[in-house]
Amino acid sequence: MPDNVNHPAHYISDKGIETIDVIEAFTDGLNGIEAVCTGNALKYLCRWSKKNGLEDLEKAEWYLNYLITYIRKKDKHNEHSK
Repeated sequence: MPDNVNHPAHYISDKGIETIDVIEAFTDGLNGIEAVCTGNALKYLCRWSKKNGLEDLEKAEWYLNYLITYIRKKDKHNEHSK
């Protein structure tokens, strides 16, 4: 029986890898908005073909673009602080 709360099928790869484990591995050491945007982009990329298709790809793109803008501003601020 499917477990849509603890182990939704759209978050598990055909090889049994769960998206939450991918997010945990790739956000280790990140903080705040960097971790949030990275995690959400990964979430939508992992599930797009099993759930909402193009809409999920657009959501992943939104979080990725937000993160890129944030990192550019942060880098620019750090350059000026030197």
